[in-house]
Amino acid sequence: MACPFFMPTSKLEDGGWLHPSRLPLGGGWIGHCSAPGYENAEPSNQELRELCNLGYATGCARLPEERPYDAVRFSIARDRGAQLELWFVCESRHRPAGHGILEYDLSLGRWTTFHPDARIQKMAECYLQSYLVRRIQPAAAGLTSSTNP
Repeated sequence: MACPFFMPTSKLEDGGWLHPSRLPLGGGWIGHCSAPGYENAEPSNQELRELCNLGYATGCARLPEERPYDAVRFSIARDRGAQLELWFVCESRHRPAGHGILEYDLSLGRWTTFHPDARIQKMAECYLQSYLVRRIQPAAAGLTSSTNP
């Protein structure tokens, strides 16, 4: 679950997480804050590691008292080759506060459905990017190991 006010911009290759692929966006990300009054504030490395990439960032001084969600989580609902469906769930106080499906068409290279909140849409794009890397790497790793005599 990522912080709903986190706007990821690029992959954080070495954030010090033991299992980065288990993070809410499929890996660690660098980005900026979009909380009201703190737009474009750049979180410290510690904040990125402990708050922004993880959600439920109650220790963050920029987190608004009144907010629609505390965290957002994603998962791949269906992978039909070229058509992908992502589920998203927004949470508030550890309970669902909204959910839906976003669709991406790999053959067209574009989203066929969008989330109205640009932050959540951007997080979905990051999650999808991480998923696609993991989807391709196991196949490549399998080919490498099978070429050994």
